[in-house]
Amino acid sequence: MSQLFKTIALIGKYNSPEIGDSLLRLAKFLVEQEHTVLVERQTAESTGVTDYPLADLEQIGEQADLAVVLGGDGTMLNIARSLYTFGVPLVGINQGRLGFLTDVSVDTMLETMAEILAGDYLSEARFLLNVTIRRQGENVHEACAFNDAVVSKGATARLIELEVFVDGQFVYSQRSDGMIISTPTGSTAYALSSGGPILHPTLEAVVLVPICPHTLSNRPIAVNSESTIELLLLHADDARVHFDGQRHFDLQENDWVIVRRSKQMVRLLHPFGHSYYDMLRQKLHWGEKL
Repeated sequence: MSQLFKTIALIGKYNSPEIGDSLLRLAKFLVEQEHTVLVERQTAESTGVTDYPLADLEQIGEQADLAVVLGGDGTMLNIARSLYTFGVPLVGINQGRLGFLTDVSVDTMLETMAEILAGDYLSEARFLLNVTIRRQGENVHEACAFNDAVVSKGATARLIELEVFVDGQFVYSQRSDGMIISTPTGSTAYALSSGGPILHPTLEAVVLVPICPHTLSNRPIAVNSESTIELLLLHADDARVHFDGQRHFDLQENDWVIVRRSKQMVRLLHPFGHSYYDMLRQKLHWGEKL
């Protein structure tokens, strides 16, 4: 029996007791294959699956050789941000429709996990964004994002004004609803709906996508992922920066939003035969009869 991944952590969608049956089936299967199973503490509390050792995310990062995430892409985004510094590889199992990140079906998860545990998988490394907010010369907030960092207006329905710099060079100023700074992973999310390009996950690039710019010549632009991207907020009645659409920080005029790629990578494991283009066809309904 392969022991590529001796200790395997199971992490479920937050406050979702309906995943309990799937979680229990997977845990029993892994134990039968002579693997040590850890169940994330909040997952155990919400599902009632408490017959296995419990661990918080930090303990999982320190102890697990593999983390299996049961939920949707939103759950995977959250867990990836929490575990990427530990280098724990991730597998995503979706309870419903397959996601961009959670590409294993719950109906075939046992067969797929058996293949992965035997070493039949594709490994993919993806980078995140590290974001720093600088105010009056001081760093006041730091965060990371797997999909995107989005500077946008808040509740007030008025345009914000900002300037964009790449590696210290002025790019343009704009009045708009905001700006999306996206990784290749996030290029199929908010950036896509705002007219940005799809970036293959292996590309070393970051895309800047204006949100409803007042000047239509302000178009998306892709830059090298090693670039330092800086946004200077010139005017806004109400603005904030969002990280993967799950966390945010309120901005003030003259704040700098500084974005760099992370040094550590997220390692995703896919079933053998996984195709990014097959996934795009399925998710975006390419090739269907019009």
